[in-house]
Parts: sequence; structure tokens; C-alpha cells
Amino acid sequence: MDAVFKALADESRRSILDHLYTQGGKTLGELCEPFAQIMSRQAVMKHLRILEDAHLITTVWSGREKKHYLNPVPIHAIETRWIRKFEKQRIDALSALKSALEGTDTKGKKNA
Repeated sequence: MDAVFKALADESRRSILDHLYTQGGKTLGELCEPFAQIMSRQAVMKHLRILEDAHLITTVWSGREKKHYLNPVPIHAIETRWIRKFEKQRIDALSALKSALEGTDTKGKKNA
């Protein structure tokens, strides 16, 4: 999971993932186009290597072309392990607050 966090820490890599989210199956050349003004082809290749090592993207060879696709599984693992457990506490707290303000129990029944 450390490799995933390292990969996601960089804004350029997140932008590459955003591009692959909107339309997967992009070649290196297609991925370089939006970044042509801000980074070299070699820099994009370096970012892709880091994303591949973190398993955030997968590649498929189609003839002589290497196409890149977003792999959402590592991001889902982060969401499951790090985000969802904190989200439940917040939702439970909001539910308890709502119940207290409305004078009901957590199931919506009026307190006597």
C-alpha cells in the first residue's frame, strides 16, 4: 500500500489517472498530449512506471501499441481500509445528533 500512497502523492500522476478514468486504453503518445507544455515524454514515462509499480494502471499490448488502463482495485483497497472506517463513525455521530435533536431513538421512534 505504500507504493500506492507514493504514486498518488504526485499531482501529475493523479492527472494521468484522471485521464485514464475518463478514457482508458491510451497509448504513451496520447497520454503525453495533455502534458506536452509541462513535462517531457520521458517524465510521463517515469510517472507511468511508478503507477504501474503501484498497480494503479495496467497495460495491454495491441499489436505494436501499448495501451494503458486505470486499475481501480488499489484505490478501492485504500477506500475500504482508510476511509470507510472513519466515515462510519461520522455517520453514526450525525445520526445520533439528528435523533437527539428530533427527540427520537436511532430507529426514528419518539422517545417517551
